[in-house]
Amino acid sequence: MNWDKLKKQHKLILGLIFDLLGYISFIFPPFDFVWAPLSGYLMTKLYEGKKGKIAGIFVFIEEALPFLDIIPTFTIMWMYTYWNQSSENSSK
Repeated sequence: MNWDKLKKQHKLILGLIFDLLGYISFIFPPFDFVWAPLSGYLMTKLYEGKKGKIAGIFVFIEEALPFLDIIPTFTIMWMYTYWNQSSENSSK
């Protein structure tokens, strides 16, 4: 599956689901051992290039450290990608 070619609405829905999955560690803390590297991998697949790699590292660290799981990193990345893209298009 080519994740970076998904429509922006599908990426938003997946991002919301992935952010919700991150909250499981509040109930079951060992889930972070699996979710932290997986979330980093998924972020790099959803967003290509340098920004996807940087976001992948950031989400890995955020999910691996305790009590930072509350940050909705996938949703923030979606907003950064598509709100930034629309503002760049309107300024041209």
